[in-house]
Amino acid sequence: MVLLKHEKVVIVGAGCFGISTAYHLLQRGYTDVTVLDRSTVLPAPDAASNDLNRVVRSSYDDAFYARLAREAILSWKDRKAWGDTYHESGVVVLGDSGPGKETYADKSLQNDIAMGATVKVLKDSNAIRSLFPPQVNTGSFENCAGYLNSDGGWANAGQGLAIMIGKVRDLSGKVVPGKSVVKILREEDGLTGVECSDGTVVEASLVIIASGSWTPSLFPELGLESMCLATGQCVAMIQLSDSEADVYRDCPVVVDFSSGFYIFPPNAGNVVKMAFHSAGFTHFDETNGTISTPRTLTSNPTDGLLIPRDSLQDMRTYLGKIYPDLTRKPFSATRLCWYNDSPDGNWVIGRHPKNQNIIIATGGSGHAYKFLPVIGSLVADVVADELKAELVAKFALDRVISQVDASRSGAAKKLDINTFYSIEDLQPR
Repeated sequence: MVLLKHEKVVIVGAGCFGISTAYHLLQRGYTDVTVLDRSTVLPAPDAASNDLNRVVRSSYDDAFYARLAREAILSWKDRKAWGDTYHESGVVVLGDSGPGKETYADKSLQNDIAMGATVKVLKDSNAIRSLFPPQVNTGSFENCAGYLNSDGGWANAGQGLAIMIGKVRDLSGKVVPGKSVVKILREEDGLTGVECSDGTVVEASLVIIASGSWTPSLFPELGLESMCLATGQCVAMIQLSDSEADVYRDCPVVVDFSSGFYIFPPNAGNVVKMAFHSAGFTHFDETNGTISTPRTLTSNPTDGLLIPRDSLQDMRTYLGKIYPDLTRKPFSATRLCWYNDSPDGNWVIGRHPKNQNIIIATGGSGHAYKFLPVIGSLVADVVADELKAELVAKFALDRVISQVDASRSGAAKKLDINTFYSIEDLQPR
């Protein structure tokens, strides 16, 4: 079906997928676009796309994502459009290597070189250490290899999302906070709209589900759980003083695909954030049954930001391998950042197989935010029935999974709140 430009579109979720989709639809001349979000404050405080920072890299083992990331980076560089959201610090990509072994990092390097990225191969620990300012005491990087991609860095995630929300409103799109969609409304002759928890009914000819990690539990009737899994990813922060932060200010982002650990230079508030790109944690309880559901500061205000003690300790261990001096600092905050993961790491973008008036736009799998300027164009292509056939197959909800996400290993663990750290665990050992 082809949607006429004046017909009503409702987008559920004002995160990366949803708000970017609204922007691109409005840019293409669709005139009645409404974005509904459960949060009364936007960007939503517990949304994955609202954070201190997100890595912006083109270093992918999949050439499609590498090309699209370079397109997004070109947009991020436009200060008129994005202000100082994007910081091109460079990204150091590390990964295990060995004879006859081609890793995710190796394939990413090949794609970066093929696409003309500014890269520097780092063959040994001395080459890696040379990338950091002389005043920074780094780890030994023993037995490490990798490369620097200078055409990347990090983005202030919350700021970028707020700017995109503003762009949608400037184009006369409607962004409505405090509207939690609980039901998709249908009649015999097709979809009619959505109903919110407060009883509000919003009519629509097309509904786009872009509710991130809440998607499979919000809409169990859509049968998304085989392709969408809500996982909590562990994040920790260290607060530095002005003088301490100045030491690390000009450091690159470091991403180690062999461990999943990554770390940013200090932001404007002198906070150093680090995290694991891993299989993460699932959350099940008596209210959500067999579908993993996010557990955040919104649902659990007292402990929704806590992470398991073992993960916090692992964070300090890996921090010491890069910035040993920072291990003497206490952690100032933590967060479980909830992703919507697909089994193969590819996004889930396309019409629902059983209802062509419902489009799914989710499955970020921990690597969608950097594409905020452009990701909505893919969804807009679906709306217009213009998405290339190979991408229809790549992102289909009912696709056959032929490989797992190569950027991280292992299986998700069940979250046990009894393993959360205590205040004492935030202090250096």
